[in-house]
Amino acid sequence: MESLSNSLKKKATEQHYRAEVMIAGEQLRLRLHDGKLIKDRRYHLRTYPNCFVAKELTDWLIDHKEAPDRETGIRLMQKLMDHYIIHHVCDEHSDYKDAKLLYRFRKDDGTFPLSKDVKVFMRGQSLYEKLVSVEGSILKVREENSVKYQRTFLGCEMIDWLVQEGEVENRKEAVELGRALLEHGIIQHVSNRHHFFDSDILYQFWINFRRRRRLTELLNENSSRTLSESPDSPFCLRKLNPEPGNTSFLSVQTNKEIKIVSAVRRSSITSLAGNSNPYFSTAPTLVFPPVAECNPKSVLKRPVTNEELLSPGAPYIKKTLTIVGDAVGWGFVVRGGRPCHIQAVDPGGPAAAAGMKVCQFVFSVNGMYVLHLDYQTISSLIMTGPRTLVLEVMEAIE
Repeated sequence: MESLSNSLKKKATEQHYRAEVMIAGEQLRLRLHDGKLIKDRRYHLRTYPNCFVAKELTDWLIDHKEAPDRETGIRLMQKLMDHYIIHHVCDEHSDYKDAKLLYRFRKDDGTFPLSKDVKVFMRGQSLYEKLVSVEGSILKVREENSVKYQRTFLGCEMIDWLVQEGEVENRKEAVELGRALLEHGIIQHVSNRHHFFDSDILYQFWINFRRRRRLTELLNENSSRTLSESPDSPFCLRKLNPEPGNTSFLSVQTNKEIKIVSAVRRSSITSLAGNSNPYFSTAPTLVFPPVAECNPKSVLKRPVTNEELLSPGAPYIKKTLTIVGDAVGWGFVVRGGRPCHIQAVDPGGPAAAAGMKVCQFVFSVNGMYVLHLDYQTISSLIMTGPRTLVLEVMEAIE
């Protein structure tokens, strides 16, 4: 059985970090469209479409707690420039300046470089979205050597699924695709020891494409495992609601329309290697991490049982929260089980605006009683539900 070399592990980790930057950049782009910071702007009798003012964006990053200060905001945006996510509208500045200068996301002007690595990433994202959106998915929580892993699958199961769904023509091609995904840090062997094989070896999606990123995570370049799945930082995202059978990527122009951009050809992994760009009529769309092997330290001061919550005279009140997801989701983390509690809330997200707080207990999700469920099941209910989320929570009386 082929083991992974240190050089291959290093390459996969680098590609994984690159993917995280693309995901974080795309989520930021969608939020800025929602917030109207990205818009057509006029300067010296010329109109520059879909751009933002650097100084305004730095203000926005601080106001939305994406950066603690201006220096960090500049470093974060420089990361996006270094990875070809954003650029100066006239390419006159190679660095990000906290000034009244116009910058633009390359996704918004068609200059994002569609390299082989990006194509592999986009193929992986398409497969992930398809897998998590179907009933009876092969992605499951499984245990190996007394450790539980999320989003796992057997190599042979993935091969079967790829062939059955017409994603590849034969098992050999499926193995080639799996190996490309592993080498690009999208999937991995659960203990990171083996390459991808058509066997009963356990693998996992290293990238959780639906997790909401904090931009400051991008500064942890040398801590890819922590960066990609720190259980304290992810935020539940709403599903993308793709049309059945549609493997296109969604490019959102907020409050206007959704453009459907043709996806990468499904027939062969070799199609990912070309330098031509037959897949997109406009800019490539990136709707943009390993798996948490244990839960973070609970925010609860002590364990609470369902019996305690429901007992007569208990010091808890029930509240109903209606949360309308924004461009990237709802903005909170559920952890624990029987009952589950709110572990983290994005201060700039829709959940916080609706009144959600840490340490609240989840009583029901869209009318379904869930006190008896674990957080994985509740998260699944949330992810597969509508964009408008109605939660009943129980909160301690202060």
